[in-house]
Amino acid sequence: MTTSSKICSVIAAIMLLCAVSCGNKDKYIVMRGYAQGGVYAVKINMNGVSVKPEAIHAAVDSILREIDTTLSGYNAKSLLSRYNRGEKIAVTPMFREIYEISKSYYEETGGALDVAAAPLFDAWGFGFSKDSLPSDAQVKALMENCGMDMMPDTLGGESIGKLNYNAIAQGYSCDVVARYLYSVGVKDMLVDIGEIYCDGLNPDKQPWTIAVDRPTDGNETPGADIVNTWHSNGGPCGIVTSGNYRKFYVRDGRKYAHTIDPRTGYPVTHNLLSATIVAPDATTADAYATYCMVIGLDEAREFIQKRPDIEGYLVYDDNGTMQSWTSSGF
Repeated sequence: MTTSSKICSVIAAIMLLCAVSCGNKDKYIVMRGYAQGGVYAVKINMNGVSVKPEAIHAAVDSILREIDTTLSGYNAKSLLSRYNRGEKIAVTPMFREIYEISKSYYEETGGALDVAAAPLFDAWGFGFSKDSLPSDAQVKALMENCGMDMMPDTLGGESIGKLNYNAIAQGYSCDVVARYLYSVGVKDMLVDIGEIYCDGLNPDKQPWTIAVDRPTDGNETPGADIVNTWHSNGGPCGIVTSGNYRKFYVRDGRKYAHTIDPRTGYPVTHNLLSATIVAPDATTADAYATYCMVIGLDEAREFIQKRPDIEGYLVYDDNGTMQSWTSSGF
């Protein structure tokens, strides 16, 4: 789910976005390509960067390929898919890093964020299979045999359970790409891989501005229907929106949303439509946006207000009318 307006056409070449002024030699470029079942756009200022644009683009593509072959549950040959099939794998630094990050979120949220609840996501049709509408008995059986409370703190090569990183993988991808961009001297950047990380200024020498999509069922085109706009302060941060308006299905007149509460085993049924979180990095923003969608409006509002390191924007249904709540620093 993205909070920015996507450019529909995907061009493999690197394009010059703009040159701001002759004096400071700012030169913004945008790199685009395919990643994680969609498109990505990386906008950077080349001022002070000695690496050629073509090399940067190739490096970004390489990073995203590594993420795909490591963490994608849709790639049958990835480390994650092999692990989930019960194969013994060589645990790479990336595989271990995201697992340990996920374990910390599981402990912090009391199990509301649980990447080892993958069998539950599959059973409801929101994981890596096409199942749907499991029986109560099936849900109970799955909950007794999956979850991070049954997993070790650090992974070995042997498969113990099944994992699904969809709740944080796109935010994590943004952070890994940003980490590389910083390493080559980029200061002004916007990394959009379904979720967003940004820092510095845009080509107009203003902090980045991100649109928040209206969480209306069927709103499948990012940027086509906007409910709000967020303005950066020019510092580094991730901004992510999570919601139940794109991934859901209806059976017998009832909507089943893709947000599963691992603590109950069932899709959430509260009135929170979407949660947009601004955090120091995109992984954190992604995780906490999902967390807010699990716990619902009242708990999400309380959680955001208690955290000085994040800001939030919550859109909810109030007896058929769309309403919103905004934290003081959003």
